[in-house]
Amino acid sequence: MTRILIVRLGAMGDVVHALPAVTALRAALPEAHIGWAIEERWSPLLAANAGAEKRGSGMPLVDALHFVNTRAWRAAVLSDETWAEVRDTFSALRRARYDAVLDFQGSLKSGSVAGCSGATRRIGNARPWEKLAALFYSHPVEVRSAHVVEQALEIASSITPHHLHYLPPTLPHDPAAEGWAEQELARRGVQRFALLHPGAGWGAKRWPAARYGEVAHALAGRGIAALVNHGPDEQELAQEVRRASGGAAMPIECSISELVALTRRAKLAIGGDTGPLHLAAALEVPIVAIYGPTDPRRTGPFGTREVVLRSATSATSHQRSDAPDPGLLAISADQVIAAAVSLLEGFRA
Repeated sequence: MTRILIVRLGAMGDVVHALPAVTALRAALPEAHIGWAIEERWSPLLAANAGAEKRGSGMPLVDALHFVNTRAWRAAVLSDETWAEVRDTFSALRRARYDAVLDFQGSLKSGSVAGCSGATRRIGNARPWEKLAALFYSHPVEVRSAHVVEQALEIASSITPHHLHYLPPTLPHDPAAEGWAEQELARRGVQRFALLHPGAGWGAKRWPAARYGEVAHALAGRGIAALVNHGPDEQELAQEVRRASGGAAMPIECSISELVALTRRAKLAIGGDTGPLHLAAALEVPIVAIYGPTDPRRTGPFGTREVVLRSATSATSHQRSDAPDPGLLAISADQVIAAAVSLLEGFRA
């Protein structure tokens, strides 16, 4: 039996971008044992239950999860417990005796996980995001695709007889989360709705909350409710959207499993280059994507009907600036509303 380790530690959007390659790999090698090294907080994208030990609807793609909690380790680097957890994690990786490692992350830390796994065949992008990661690869792959989803498919194809092609990714079904979504929507009296994602990893990617409010107000006039997804640190942002919408927008905070269940039921998703938007694309929800400093050719929505809005004045930059991108600010609420209406009517703008 072939034993394969996937390394993609986080974050949400990046894990989602790796899912199609692993879905295609699972279809091509159904008997393979596939493990995944990931930060535990992102594991609900792979397993409904972090303690799952058997592949099924709750953990459809992988046979094992290895939690590499680098964020927590860095926060307590002097703790004896931290170092015990690090030793246990890498001992478990080596005991699993993986034949091959696929590093979809291309960073120094993901490369080092691949290097410490004990696998003799370590595969990654020949031109990784962080150049030093390539030092850990025994089999670098010269990728030619622009989009990260297709790059992952190229890397995964190196261990299969034929080139892998895109398949809609398989996400876990969590019965508790599915029940929560049904009850929450019923409690709010919501049937047809759009998910709005105003948050972003940094300020330059964040379209103004007031404009999301305008969009929510316009959607309400067309019989589409607007749920504003937000994290625990984004409550004020969500309330700003609600106020700007005249009360039409409804903030909602949920776990990752609950967000998966909620997204499955959405008619539309609207947001910037963020994990929840890529999750919506993976679930084939139509998308209005509002892009600024990041390049949609590399990280745009993939696998669904979409309208991508980006100003010609936006320059690609991954500097984590707090200042809003001027090109992003050039995108009006009317443009987003028009794109949303076109998708809801079944047409691309």
